[in-house]
Amino acid sequence: MTAPRRLVDGRERITLNTAYVRALESAGLVPLAVPTTLAPDRAGAALASVRGLVLTGGEDVAPDRYGATPHPRLGAVDPARDAAELALIAAARARRVPILAICRGIQILNVALGGTLYQDLETERPGPVPHAGDDSRHAVRVQAGSRLEQTLGARAATVNSRHHQAIRDLAPGLRAVAWAEDGVIEAAEPADAGAPWIVAVQWHPEDLTERALFDGFARAVA
Repeated sequence: MTAPRRLVDGRERITLNTAYVRALESAGLVPLAVPTTLAPDRAGAALASVRGLVLTGGEDVAPDRYGATPHPRLGAVDPARDAAELALIAAARARRVPILAICRGIQILNVALGGTLYQDLETERPGPVPHAGDDSRHAVRVQAGSRLEQTLGARAATVNSRHHQAIRDLAPGLRAVAWAEDGVIEAAEPADAGAPWIVAVQWHPEDLTERALFDGFARAVA
């Protein structure tokens, strides 16, 4: 799972929310952190001894990655992290390694495959659903017959919501499989049913202690 760098007490450190670790361990997996300072040409080596990739949450994706001009409300970006995760995604797909993408993860996955992002939902796509905020919750509708529905065992859910960016143009090769009530895409997966296991969600299942997605990922890894 990708672990970003942060400035803590004036020193640059590699940090990761322990909720990811606990969620993966609860699904019977052994989580290993991959620093997002990793040089892109080492991505394949990072995946050589693992059987799945988790793309974690974090800062905004740099808009030059999808040909956009920075929005005035663009948040912090880390071009080195973008480069590392794009390389990890390419290596994982080449190796047919299962991918679970969370929050920023769905955004960088969409960009990696040719899609674009809303840089700030509140100003670029205003609506009635509260997407940003530590206590925000909203309903999502799940596509019938999707891998996500099979994994969750449900066609509707209430999810947490801590993002101000989201998918604008869906990447070729992906299909949307969950939406908020305002139409914002909340989950995506490969359009080809025969493609390797990929589930990407905009919410944070690790903080919901939502076992279903992590159990589904564990089954794919096995």
